[in-house]
Amino acid sequence: MSAHRSLWSNRDFTVFWAGDTVAQFGSQITLLAVPLTAAVTLHVDAKAMGVLNAASYLPFLVLTLFAGVWADRYRRRPVMLASTLCRAVLLSLIPLLFALDQLNLGYLVAVAIAVGVFTVLFEVTYQSYLPSLVDREDLMEGNSKLQVSASAAQVGGPALAGWLAGWLTPQDAILVSAIAFAVSAGGLVMVRKPEPAPDRPAEHPAVRRQIAEGLRFTFGNRVLRACVLEAATYNMFWLVLETVFLLYATRNLGFSPGTVGLILGGGAVGSLAGSLVAKRISERLGLGNTVTLAMVLGCAAPVLVPLAGGPRAVALGLLLLSFLVGGAGTMVANIQVVSLRQTITPNAMLGRMNASYRFMSWGVVPLGALLGGWLGDSIGLRPALFVGAAGLFASALWIVFSPIRVMRELPAAADHEAAHDGGTDGADEKTSDPNAATVADH
Repeated sequence: MSAHRSLWSNRDFTVFWAGDTVAQFGSQITLLAVPLTAAVTLHVDAKAMGVLNAASYLPFLVLTLFAGVWADRYRRRPVMLASTLCRAVLLSLIPLLFALDQLNLGYLVAVAIAVGVFTVLFEVTYQSYLPSLVDREDLMEGNSKLQVSASAAQVGGPALAGWLAGWLTPQDAILVSAIAFAVSAGGLVMVRKPEPAPDRPAEHPAVRRQIAEGLRFTFGNRVLRACVLEAATYNMFWLVLETVFLLYATRNLGFSPGTVGLILGGGAVGSLAGSLVAKRISERLGLGNTVTLAMVLGCAAPVLVPLAGGPRAVALGLLLLSFLVGGAGTMVANIQVVSLRQTITPNAMLGRMNASYRFMSWGVVPLGALLGGWLGDSIGLRPALFVGAAGLFASALWIVFSPIRVMRELPAAADHEAAHDGGTDGADEKTSDPNAATVADH
């Protein structure tokens, strides 16, 4: 039986995937509806909006490493279930506070921080859970299917949020997202496959020691180090570009919010297309060639953003092409990279690896947003876009000059005991060797 058939017949994965799809739409609605509530209902200024956005990402910087230790000490599905339910409850507080005429910026920021806390817990355990749900040979297809859902939500979620906010109110749109998280929690409850319990040592090592082990494993492995440094560089300069782009598109190019939404939707369409063909491209070109070519393509496409100008049709075409190609390239690369990370990391280290990865790659997001705002005010919107685009293009070099470039396929699964209780050196030696059997013949 092929991996494709076996995954479609895997009831537990199908249920998990369906619940995740609903949650992805809820997340996308939240991303637009919460700022819309601040802008339309509370009439906040740009500075206050920046505080709200920073609050959403603050937990990634503060709690991610601790969440990784938790994800390796306990079963991951209960953590995901509790995190999803808590987000549903917290988001439902916003329309409730509005109905009671008690909603203000302070409450909105507090809810954003609290939702961020449980998002951290969910995200760290989410990618660590899939290897216990599907077989190793189905990992890439499983990640592809999950990314199809994420891409579809990125295409339809903002449009749905805008329609709900216009037809009803932004607070009602948030209530819909809360219901979506509750439905997603139901999907997690319906998974029947028991999750293996993590090893229970007589005494847990100190949290600080376990955090250090996760960081040492992630940055000591040349493959993981290249991936996380690429992701961190990309995310920081993407936030530089994203922070400035909205102002540039509306003020310098004169595009309406609807046109801007169309452009951003182009990126989501590209991501959806990339998620559908990622496995097929990898089978044809090999893992390393696929990751390298897709990463270079995805990181080069944003250069078209500051070049967009002249007639409106030309500018619109360049921007649509940039977001479409960039979305497709980064999605194809991301699916391979996530599968690679899950394969080479021992199960006992997955939570801490993902936490170290998220701490680095998401922790720079507030810095990128602040840098983008400072550059936009200091040197102008278009020059700031060039800085962001240059940084994005340079981020691909981490992959180009890494062992990933010469890999032909996913390596053999890591020894699940190798990284437990400080045994990371052996795992690193095994999984990061560029001369292993997975590299290209040349």
